[in-house]
Amino acid sequence: MTKIADNVNPDVYDKGSEREVTTNERNEDIVDEFDQREVFDLIRNINDPEHPLTLEELRVVEEKNILVDNDKNVVNVYFTPTIPHCSMATLIGLSIRVQLLRALPSRFKVTVEVSEGTHVSEHAVNKQLADKERVAAALENNNLVQIINQCVVNS
Repeated sequence: MTKIADNVNPDVYDKGSEREVTTNERNEDIVDEFDQREVFDLIRNINDPEHPLTLEELRVVEEKNILVDNDKNVVNVYFTPTIPHCSMATLIGLSIRVQLLRALPSRFKVTVEVSEGTHVSEHAVNKQLADKERVAAALENNNLVQIINQCVVNS
């Protein structure tokens, strides 16, 4: 039995421009703090689990919904599912979390949440994404890890 996508005809948006790397960013002698654009660049090309589109193209992730505090070593990402009853919200959040945990220094505490008011089960999804034991258990499931790896492959 083939699963039908929750949102068979999602709105697709143009990708933003790639960030221009400055001379200061290339200079190894200058401390370059992480910023929201750098974190956005890490997650913008994650593939949606249901469509051959990126999270940026679907506006699931946007630069304005990322908060970075280098002093407190905190990164918060808020994402917006394409529809309020998206069954893939937890998988999308998990993909974002995994990508950031793999790419950012371990000093950062990464929090990934559904943006307020954008999903009918946002509290349940956010609770799952914040539960370290549930996330660890999910990442022990080979089938789930395979799907996540397919989502983050181009990031």
